[in-house]
Parts: sequence; C-alpha cells; structure tokens
Amino acid sequence: MIMGRGNPKNSALSWPRVLKILLIVTGLLLITLGYAYIVEPAWIEVTHLQVTAPMGPRIKIAHLSDLHTRRLGRVERHLLDLLAREQPDLIVITGDSIADNGSGHETEPLHKKLYAPLGVYFVNGNWEHWRPAGSSMSAAPVKILNNASAKIRDHLYLVGIDDAVTGHPDLDRALRDVPSESFRIGLFHSPEYFNEVHTEVQLALAGHTHGGQIRLPWIGPLWLPPGSGGFVRGWYRRGNSQLYVSRGIGTSVLPLRFLCRPELVIIELSK
Repeated sequence: MIMGRGNPKNSALSWPRVLKILLIVTGLLLITLGYAYIVEPAWIEVTHLQVTAPMGPRIKIAHLSDLHTRRLGRVERHLLDLLAREQPDLIVITGDSIADNGSGHETEPLHKKLYAPLGVYFVNGNWEHWRPAGSSMSAAPVKILNNASAKIRDHLYLVGIDDAVTGHPDLDRALRDVPSESFRIGLFHSPEYFNEVHTEVQLALAGHTHGGQIRLPWIGPLWLPPGSGGFVRGWYRRGNSQLYVSRGIGTSVLPLRFLCRPELVIIELSK
C-alpha cells in the first residue's frame, strides 16, 4: 500500500493561514496601542467619595495628582470642564504637575485656570525636585504646602508634607501650628509615607503610582515607582486613619494608559 503525501492546502500551519493570523494579531495590537495612546489617557473618570468628619457644613474637595502638564491640551481642557461642573470648595494637588520632559513654567497655563473658594493647595512630588528651577508657582493662584499647614475652616486643617522619596519630609514642622483636636488632612505625593503619618492625620491623600498606568488582566500593573509601598490605588486604612491614592491625570515615562483611566477625585466631607 503506497502512502500519498498530505495535501499542503489542508495543513493547519499553511502559509496563508499563518499570514492571516499574523495580520489579525498585528491589527489587534495596533488597535490596543491606539486606544492606550489616544482614548484612555483623555477619558477622565470622576470618582465621588463620602468621608465623615466632625466639622461644620459640608465641604467638597477636588483631589488632583500627577498632572504632568505642559500646555492646555485636550486632557487639561477636559479636566477644567469637569471641575467647572463639580464646583469644588477646595482643590488639592498631590505633586508631579511637571511633565517628564517639561518645566515648572509650563504648568502655569493650567494652574492659572484652577479656582476654588477655599483655595488651591499643592505639595511637591518627585518631578518638582528633579526640576527645581520650575517649582515656583508665584504666577498661579496655588499655595505650596512644603512641610506646612493651612487652616481651611475651624477644626479643619491641611497638612502638606514634602515628598518622601526625593525631598525632605518634616512632619513635626508641618504639624507645628495644627491643634491636636482638629480634623487633619495629610497631603503628600508618595503613598508609602502613609506608614509614617497615619497616626497624625484622619485622612490622607496621595498619588505617584498613576494606579499602575498600564495594567494587564489577571496580572495588574506592569511597574510601580519607588515610594509606592504596596499602596497602588483607592482606599487603604491604618488604625483610625484612611488613605486614598489617586490614579492621577497625566502619564509618565510612556504616554499610555491601559485599563487604568485617569482620575479626578471628588471628596465630600460632612458630619
């Protein structure tokens, strides 16, 4: 009995079929890359949070982080539209307004547009230390809390602390003028510092991680920067204090976001 050769047209790995698979995979990769570059970085999610605090009337706080801005582009304009809709009483920025290849002066177009009746406050991130010549925001209505505090209302204080990774945090100095019975909101960039400050503040706000920025299903973030300390995004608790880590607005290193939308955090403090 003579065995005939197989028909190459029936081969599961024939070249036309391999080429078709390669084209499909390449197309999916290009679509994913386009989504991560064009769509998701501008698709800001507004996260509304409720926090109980023993204080007076309700106060709405907008928490911004990791703006990484250098102009009023489509992301910045969208952010301003969202802030105009939310009408916060107070805006706080937890560092890294400067873009990787930018300067502090390039943050002014956005910072100048920020307004809230109770003020706009900022703490340094790592990029403010890596671009120290541009850390001044004198032309913008932004008050820098570098190891300092600010009284917002009776019994409500902001406690701003310098970045723990690249700066010189001084918690004692920041708390110097803060009454012990007040409700204290700690502002710092790198969330790992929560381990140091949680006994001194009731609420802490941080950024730095971008939520992972690029996340894969079942794997999570591809990379997290030093100073994250396992605090990636969302709520964390230590004793009687709680921390919220924002996914931030901008991008760093790679201008991509995947399964990790930028985030504007709106916190309502009320009894």
